[in-house]
Amino acid sequence: MSWGWVAASWLAMLWLSACGDSAPAPSSALAEQPQSLTVFAAASLVETVEQAGAVFAADHPELRVVNNFASSFQLAEQLAQGAPADVFASANREQMLAAVDAGRVELSQVSAFASNRLVIVVCATCPQRPSHYQDLAQPGLKLVLAAPAAPVGAYSLAFLEKAARQPGQDPAFEQQVLDNVVSYEETVRAVLTKVILGEADAGIVYASDLQGASAEQVDVVDIPADLNVEAVYYIAPIKGSLNPGLAGEYVAFMLSPQGQAILAVHRFLPPP
Repeated sequence: MSWGWVAASWLAMLWLSACGDSAPAPSSALAEQPQSLTVFAAASLVETVEQAGAVFAADHPELRVVNNFASSFQLAEQLAQGAPADVFASANREQMLAAVDAGRVELSQVSAFASNRLVIVVCATCPQRPSHYQDLAQPGLKLVLAAPAAPVGAYSLAFLEKAARQPGQDPAFEQQVLDNVVSYEETVRAVLTKVILGEADAGIVYASDLQGASAEQVDVVDIPADLNVEAVYYIAPIKGSLNPGLAGEYVAFMLSPQGQAILAVHRFLPPP
């Protein structure tokens, strides 16, 4: 046996050993990563969706629910621009249909899952404190509304239009109220915050927004049932979701008695 052959053999063995050492070892780290379910939900659903996500995740130990809250209008725009998500919960039908038109939601999979109503919130420490919806037209009153593109903003304007058509109502009522608007906010929570902070005398929000400490920091003026606007919420899985099975399960959970009970705790009404 030549020394050259021995040297070559040893070099081959060292090369094979080095290759073996550098090869990536199977890792369980990726397998242990929890699945993620991303829920796009209207700002008025914060507490409800957070609780629902926690309950849903408890039945799926390896699942992490990620919530994205904003105005339904903003969320629909994000979806139209291709933002990744698994479920969309909108505060009105218009923004859900915008997601349908953008190709992100299948119309046949859209379900109404809750409803809401409007209330007037009044600053507890401000000098002007309306006690009736007609007081919103008082000169000098500082009113804050959600932007018309936001569902609650559109619902608020619909309420004012209905009120203006009431028999005996001043024809200028609607314009007088709108003249008192000092700002239009992106979300209903921003409207409530401005009233709580005394930056506005009054605002229009959902009844479901009056929970916990928020309910104790403002006074409430109810809007008559015949003038109120039923706000209907819609939910659907996203087309192209990376977790279509889980997305469908989440939607079914929100429609189930357990999901509806969570909604009721947070002052939402059943779907029509």
